[in-house]
Amino acid sequence: MMEGFSHIPVMLEECMSGLAVRDGGVWFDGTVGGGNHSYEILRRSSPSGRLIATDLDDEAIAAARAKLAPFEGRFEIYKSNYKDYERVLAQAGVGELDGVLLDFGVSSHQLDTGERGFAYMKKDAPLDMRMDRSNPLTAEIILNTYPREEIAKILREYGEEKFSAQIAANIVERRQKNPIRTCGDFVEIIESSIPKKFQQNGPAARKSFQAVRIAVNGELEGLYDCVTGLARRLKKGGRIAIITFHSLEDRIVKQAFAMLEADCVCPKTLPVCVCGKRKEIEIITKKPVTATVKEMAINTRSRSAKLRIAQKI
Repeated sequence: MMEGFSHIPVMLEECMSGLAVRDGGVWFDGTVGGGNHSYEILRRSSPSGRLIATDLDDEAIAAARAKLAPFEGRFEIYKSNYKDYERVLAQAGVGELDGVLLDFGVSSHQLDTGERGFAYMKKDAPLDMRMDRSNPLTAEIILNTYPREEIAKILREYGEEKFSAQIAANIVERRQKNPIRTCGDFVEIIESSIPKKFQQNGPAARKSFQAVRIAVNGELEGLYDCVTGLARRLKKGGRIAIITFHSLEDRIVKQAFAMLEADCVCPKTLPVCVCGKRKEIEIITKKPVTATVKEMAINTRSRSAKLRIAQKI
């Protein structure tokens, strides 16, 4: 693996078991990261399984290529958003899929590399937060140019931050004096905006950093359509496994799975079905799978992870 790039795969065994990986088939990993989940998919689908993977992070792609080198000829990695799967699969000449994996977590490497600006602990880091470093939009641009109302909306909707209005007001006040440049600047504003008694349950900045990161990378835009579309690309019996790390993502995945499993989506006021919708998947995980106590002790970032699995019928 590329020197310096580290990412501990979350719920690795649960994902492989949930996907029912076997010899052969075509598998899609939309968030390849450092390649750990992909490595197991290729190993377990040996000797003839094929993997199509995507990621937006150049460093992650380089690390994944190195990690997957023993399976050369059986995998292709595209620099692309997983939501653009239609174009990627067409380019790869792939129709139906045997399995789909999406892991929405930020990698350990991204969090630990200060210059990426993902972590509120890295006080001197620039406010970047881009998964794709060719993306012109950064966290610094959002905090220094967006209207107060728009910043408050981002913090409220993407971070579920109760003090979003106060934080947004203080951001605008601060930037009128000096530009907000570093993660430390942002943390200082957040902590000064939230009463001390509400700062007892974990870092005060966590929700706001999550919210701005989601906005920078457009993480929730088109997610519902992507989940439903990828599920529909599965062969009969194929499975889709999705790991989420916050309630907004998990809610969207849950809603998409519920719609796909429904036999009818007509309003309940109608006496008969007129939509023609038929059940497309079977939800395997009636409740989301979470990391074991052992895994959480080893990898604290797995504590908020939820895994949902469904099978095409």
